[in-house]
Amino acid sequence: MVRIKTPYHSPLATGLDIGTSGCRAVVIDGDCQPLAWGREDWPNSDMPASPEQWWQTAVATLAQVCNKFGRRIRSVAVVGTSGTVLLADPNGTPATQAMRYNEPADRSWSDHIAHFAPAASGAHGNHSGLARALQLAATQGLKEGFLIHSQADWVAARLCNQFGWCDENNALKLGYDPVNRNWPSWLNRLPIPANAYPSVYPSGRPIAQINPASAACAGLSSNCQVITGTTDSIAGFLAAGADRSGEAVSSLGTTLALKMSSETAIFSPKHGVYSHRLGESFLVGGASNCGAGILKRYFTPEQLDELSVKIDPERDTGLDYYPLPCPGERFPHYDPHLEPRLEPRPASDAEFLQGLLEGLAAIEASGYRRLHELGAPQLKRVVSVGGGTANLAWQRIRQRYLGVPVSAATQTEAAFGAALLAHRCIE
Repeated sequence: MVRIKTPYHSPLATGLDIGTSGCRAVVIDGDCQPLAWGREDWPNSDMPASPEQWWQTAVATLAQVCNKFGRRIRSVAVVGTSGTVLLADPNGTPATQAMRYNEPADRSWSDHIAHFAPAASGAHGNHSGLARALQLAATQGLKEGFLIHSQADWVAARLCNQFGWCDENNALKLGYDPVNRNWPSWLNRLPIPANAYPSVYPSGRPIAQINPASAACAGLSSNCQVITGTTDSIAGFLAAGADRSGEAVSSLGTTLALKMSSETAIFSPKHGVYSHRLGESFLVGGASNCGAGILKRYFTPEQLDELSVKIDPERDTGLDYYPLPCPGERFPHYDPHLEPRLEPRPASDAEFLQGLLEGLAAIEASGYRRLHELGAPQLKRVVSVGGGTANLAWQRIRQRYLGVPVSAATQTEAAFGAALLAHRCIE
């Protein structure tokens, strides 16, 4: 699918998102306005483990939107799923299939990491890229001569035919230290050679000129620069446009995820709070186990629309719900035994819905207070993304609880965030 708008006479930038359901691409002009959108879905609706399939789908998606503008596109950046890794030789030839973002490594590898890694490291857990890299190396019997790649960086490296590098955000779950900006010494105690870790660069930096063969496949000109990308979630944050200190993005999905731009890095493993680099500042965040998923348990989409117009968002119900889907909370309060609080249920379904929305708004406000207590700046503005943004009553309740302006993002696509990174490097 391609959507094309009237082009402007300016250098252009392209962003590519290798996502969970397929690839998305966008071309933007010098004013960061989208000119063309394209997409290619995965054949079986699930992201494959084959890097070669990523590559074929990626260049097909780029060709959809770039053929019309090829000579004017000066930069391209790639983003992908966080924690998806593969091992390749120095020429970029995969030595393994990938372990994907939704495939946990064996718990023994995360336990091994926990024995050496400091509590604040992003490499903890069996969903970390480092745990997956350890399992891949052990399964294949690899000892030397391989490089660890994230999904986004391997595709970008193939575009310019220069392998062995990674952006700071995709490196975080491999054990990279975003504060000191280096690979910490504790990694030397793991069964991975030190030269297997890639060189790391900030997101949004030029790496190299595109390889002519790749340019031809993707519909790009040979003078296009390949730019370091990021993870899909951070690209979504950039797309939403909340990149100044104190500005935040609330994701109103099945769970409630908060991200805020901060001049200070924050790590609180108990709350699941950690920090990504955003240039010279940081992106801090945490996620509650509560979220819009609880609404689907009680209401159909049609009922939500019907009942929401009956809500008075300026008046509290006083129901004081804590709408967990099941026992246990991680953020803003760590309590693995916390029980859901969903009673009493009033006779009015509209009042019950309002109580749920108020409970979620209270958790969101408490989350931003928690980030501030841990060292983040005072909240100044919230941009909303996710399915819950369509509910205007919820937005008004949230604005009242948060005490700052709340708006829905006009752009949320990770591909657009990637294009913004690429745009920074247009001369």
